Amino acid sequence: MNVLVVGGAGYIGSHCVNQLLTAGHRPVVVDNLIFGHRDAIPAGVPFHEVNLGDRPAMVEILREEKIDIVMHFAAFAYVGESVTNPLKYYRNNVGATLELLQAMFEAGVSKFIFSSTCATFGVVEKLPITEDLPQAPINPYGQSKLDIEHVLRDLTHAHNFSAAIFRYFNAAGAAEDGSIGEDHDPETHLIPLCIDAATGARGALKVFGRDYPTPDGTCLRDYVHVDDLSRAHIAVFEKLETPRTLVDYNLGTGRPSSVLEVINAVEKVTGLKVPCDDAERREGDPPSLYADSKKAMKELNWQPKFDTIEAIVESAWGWHKDHPKGYDL
Repeated sequence: MNVLVVGGAGYIGSHCVNQLLTAGHRPVVVDNLIFGHRDAIPAGVPFHEVNLGDRPAMVEILREEKIDIVMHFAAFAYVGESVTNPLKYYRNNVGATLELLQAMFEAGVSKFIFSSTCATFGVVEKLPITEDLPQAPINPYGQSKLDIEHVLRDLTHAHNFSAAIFRYFNAAGAAEDGSIGEDHDPETHLIPLCIDAATGARGALKVFGRDYPTPDGTCLRDYVHVDDLSRAHIAVFEKLETPRTLVDYNLGTGRPSSVLEVINAVEKVTGLKVPCDDAERREGDPPSLYADSKKAMKELNWQPKFDTIEAIVESAWGWHKDHPKGYDL
């Protein structure tokens, strides 16, 4: 398959490019490099520095590269920023995505894989989170993703168009061979923040709340390895061969880890102490979030390879110890 990976220079997108190559497909990357890294794209992979909202450019790329499937990872994803600057998120995550979908129709490409989020569920009353729970986002980021989910439902109903929706929980880790990893600015993910605190690359880690109704008082989250996420995206290809198909899957391990358990895992793997400071709870942080991924396991024959937090941290450490400044060596 010729697969257009929109946002393929970013964290999850670049890992998906690697997995596509391993599986024998031909990835083509589109990225505007606002958050992505050119060095994350393997040599020989076609790369186009284009905004996904540039419809004429996208139509040309889709046609010239003879694209069969589009994977879309190019979203703004900072929840707090989405609250303070919602127009930025609706303009990119919704508006530009609509331009991408229109470009696909003009170019005759009818298979689409969408990177969504567990944030579409908002505050849930039941755990683990299954696909059929009500979706009620509590921030513009989650709403922007849900808006596109609704668009995809309408498109697959109206046209010979097929789509897959993947709702991630906490993507984490790095490529097993250490070639690519996680490099965000600003960094908000717990594992790299722990590693940076341990190595002295930043100050003490802030632990936001130790009084949650969880076993150790800190928040529980479902950490799923980025390569496991990527493999699920490839496993869905066969389902998209049937026109007017829409499938949706939650992707996580179903085994949540607390903030303190992540800290302990980082200390165990690195042999370094993670300095911590206690801080007040953050508004909007639910005590526990974790997935029920049985649907993906059953329908896609998908199984997370990295099934412990230590295994995920070990892969992340392999990247960070060799790239202490990320891609800016």
